[in-house]
Amino acid sequence: MKRTAVLSFLLLPVILVGQFEFEPSAEHPFGLPNPEAPKELMDFAPMIGECDCTSQMRKPDQTWAEPEPMVWRFKYIMNGMAVQDETLRKSGTYAGSIRQFIADSTRWYVHYYSHPLASPSLPTWEGNKTEEGNIILHREQKAPNGMDGFYRLTFYEIEDSGFKWVGEWVDKAESIVFPTWKIDCSKGKRNMGHEKDKISIIEATKRFSKAYMESNYEAIANSYTKDAKIFPGNLNIISGRDSIKSYWMGGSGKVLHHEIVPEEIKFFGNYAHDYGYYQGKSTSKDGKTSEWKGKYVVIWKKEDGDWKMYLDIWNRVRI
Repeated sequence: MKRTAVLSFLLLPVILVGQFEFEPSAEHPFGLPNPEAPKELMDFAPMIGECDCTSQMRKPDQTWAEPEPMVWRFKYIMNGMAVQDETLRKSGTYAGSIRQFIADSTRWYVHYYSHPLASPSLPTWEGNKTEEGNIILHREQKAPNGMDGFYRLTFYEIEDSGFKWVGEWVDKAESIVFPTWKIDCSKGKRNMGHEKDKISIIEATKRFSKAYMESNYEAIANSYTKDAKIFPGNLNIISGRDSIKSYWMGGSGKVLHHEIVPEEIKFFGNYAHDYGYYQGKSTSKDGKTSEWKGKYVVIWKKEDGDWKMYLDIWNRVRI
């Protein structure tokens, strides 16, 4: 009985870590997306982190106030099932939102709070990401003259490096549009190091090509995470470094040239997706030389501080 109790006590931290592995932590300060969350959670993925922004609001006389520096911070919460953000302005006005996508209603619900104007009940906006890539949210609100309408919030020009936002009053038909607040977060991310990370991934692809040409299968295997999976054509999924190493060792002939050319690398937390083309030249065992080309998609994952391939799928294309 005592032994059982000790084992239960020892296992408790492991169980707890597993339950909250997507929460913000020292290693992942902005959290991670939970694979069990609705896919729409990734609508806000480019904004995860901190951005330097400028905020500009309309004054009572309807002219625009001077732009004010602001930090806008986004992170994953609820073990990676939702998104929380907060704005920090030098004027001492702070605000934030809890953003949850409810699959049953296929909509985002955003609950807003602020300081010093705290509210006993939180106003709620609803909306979706459009085909154009904007995130648009609405909340019913009358105009000062009593006309029915909405206060509309729009995230647009959304990129890994930043985004823009505007708050507008619109009538029910959205034919009358009156902007009252605009924020420009295009100065770049803080504390995310995307440019540095992009360089790291490109360097990792070059190391993979070098190892492939040198038949350095240990280095090839170490290009992948411990729980990596590869998806070769006409084969089942291959999992784990040892199995992946065995796969690459099974090739025939000599690789004379190998090059990976990324078309796009985008980041979401401590993951990144990367797609593009690869090309190379090899000789078969009978001495015949051939050139080849293919396309690929890779999901990268940070493991022990290094970017490694987590999911790797590819197939040849005709030259």
